[in-house]
Amino acid sequence: MMRTLALLCSTLLLAAPQIAAAQTGPSCLTAREFTALSTYALPSVISGTSRACATVLPTTAFLRRSGGDLAQRYSATRAPVWPEAKAAFLKMTAARDPGAAQLFSSMPDDALQQIADAAVSGIVTGQIKPETCGTIDRVLSLVSPLPAESTAELIAIASGLASRAGGARLGNVPLCKA
Repeated sequence: MMRTLALLCSTLLLAAPQIAAAQTGPSCLTAREFTALSTYALPSVISGTSRACATVLPTTAFLRRSGGDLAQRYSATRAPVWPEAKAAFLKMTAARDPGAAQLFSSMPDDALQQIADAAVSGIVTGQIKPETCGTIDRVLSLVSPLPAESTAELIAIASGLASRAGGARLGNVPLCKA
């Protein structure tokens, strides 16, 4: 289970460096920031993964049958976490390009959300390796009964465990040690 959670985690982590340009200082993402960002990004990650794996997975696979429904259900939890997810997104952006972070911070939320959503979905679609689709499908099938917050919390816990071993990062921003 930890390995499959790590795979789902890595899907989100793969997307992050290109979603937002990151880091001017040694700040880290807290577990709370990471969870908020994960909760916010899950619908886009699931949608992107569903598209990337559509040609590889059988029609009976969870993502092919229910990926869209799961992404839609998880979308309902995005609004409450947006303020914290936005702060984490801007922290990542500032870590690489302070000018971009300043530009993003001045944008209306709906415009910034569209940029983040398109970036996450597009990047995930481009980063998923076909041979990982079956495992990702199984993980999403297992966590699908959970609310988005619980799924994001599991991802944060798995990432936190990795941060204890050192080197867990979201883009260029390290995860704070748990």
